[in-house]
Amino acid sequence: MKICFVISDVATEPVGTSVVLMRKAHQRGHEVYVMNVGGFNFYQGAPIKLTSKLIPKDLKYKTSQEFWQQVQDDELEWKLQDSSKIDVVFLRNNPTEETSSRHWAEHSGISFGRMLQEQGVLVLNDADAMSNAFIDKLYFEELPSSIKPKSLITRDKNELLKFWKKCGKKIVLKPLEGSGGQNVYLIDEEKKNFNQIITSLTELGYVIAQEFLPEVSKGDVRIILVNGRILEENGELAVIRRVNSDKAEFRSNLSLGATAKPAKLTKAMEHIVGVTAPKLIKDGFFFVGLDVVDDKLIEINVLSPGGLDYCEEIGLPEFTDPVIEAIERKVSYKKYYNHSFSNKELASMH
Repeated sequence: MKICFVISDVATEPVGTSVVLMRKAHQRGHEVYVMNVGGFNFYQGAPIKLTSKLIPKDLKYKTSQEFWQQVQDDELEWKLQDSSKIDVVFLRNNPTEETSSRHWAEHSGISFGRMLQEQGVLVLNDADAMSNAFIDKLYFEELPSSIKPKSLITRDKNELLKFWKKCGKKIVLKPLEGSGGQNVYLIDEEKKNFNQIITSLTELGYVIAQEFLPEVSKGDVRIILVNGRILEENGELAVIRRVNSDKAEFRSNLSLGATAKPAKLTKAMEHIVGVTAPKLIKDGFFFVGLDVVDDKLIEINVLSPGGLDYCEEIGLPEFTDPVIEAIERKVSYKKYYNHSFSNKELASMH
């Protein structure tokens, strides 16, 4: 198949989940392209063209780092590629990580993804689903309350104060549109800069307040789903515990110094997946990350979930083969059934 990965910026992209998936697709013999989210070109009455790099079939490398260095190298040229000749466009740019100087990039991938779907290109995750869940913390609130901590979304300081008192000693505050653990605060009874925190968060937009879960001291667990099922390879599950060695740090984001460890799937986690999966499948989500603390789902990642790049170093499979195999099946279904399935149906079809 011909697959194009859309990321924020090739020049600055770290070696993470997008890169290891690209590498696996390349190793499996596919024609792999990569492009920046700013590389879409619309021509009226003609297919969209993609300013992209075609990764040479004969590229030699031993590690993902070596692979990515060669892709990033300026000697590998950017060229226009007709999107009608591409089988799959995998949207892997994260709009919530864009800087204020790149507001144009926040909606670009999803917007052009919707146009590509209309052209007949398979887009993952489904771009309409991504558009509806553009603020994934709001999408999270559409899930049943029984699997989530108590929460409030507002820009009203007084309502936040009421929620704090209702929840007891501690709550967590974070921007509704944010990722990577940035601008996330633990508010406790000794917090003296509440007003400053509220001011800084409301300047970013809406604020989400969640009840504090004491079990977070043991870290959280990232569960990676593909087609509504826990990603699995060789009998192992993509269930990763993230723990911060800094006892004063309640956030468990790997980007903030947390370490990854294998985790066992509990009955509570199984229940959370069972309750969440039907909605993800219905909405057209192919690749999703769930963050769980004890028996509560604290976050859902639908825009650009990560974690696969840590798997091998903690003794788990890389889990990239089953992801690419799932995409291969979707492409074959599309050909066998002569485009009779919608993009949303194909996106979450096992």
